[in-house]
Amino acid sequence: MGNPHKGRTGIDRVTHALGYSMQGLGLAIRSESAFRQESALALVMVPAAFWLGRSWIEVVLLAGTVMLVLIVELLNSGLEAAIDRVSYDVHELSKRAKDFGSAAVLLSLLLCGATWAAALAHRFVL
Repeated sequence: MGNPHKGRTGIDRVTHALGYSMQGLGLAIRSESAFRQESALALVMVPAAFWLGRSWIEVVLLAGTVMLVLIVELLNSGLEAAIDRVSYDVHELSKRAKDFGSAAVLLSLLLCGATWAAALAHRFVL
């Protein structure tokens, strides 16, 4: 027998998918301190992107890099949860996977910071 969740179609599928997504966001906010901190910053930075950006492209880049950080953080948390589900034992491959996820978060934060620094410099310095 196949996956019972794969039989949903149309609005039923969309409704369930939205529910699962909202559960995931709620769980991340409740249980992941890094996601909670980044979400708090996003609540300030996304509206600020509309003030700082001079064109729709700049707004999308500013807000998009903030959202990218949240997306990568969620993927990293999912990866860590899956690894911990398998085993809490210290294993080189588990460490590697978690380090790769952490590096992805770092790169998204650096991209976001550099994008915002460039936009701020362009607006106020240059």
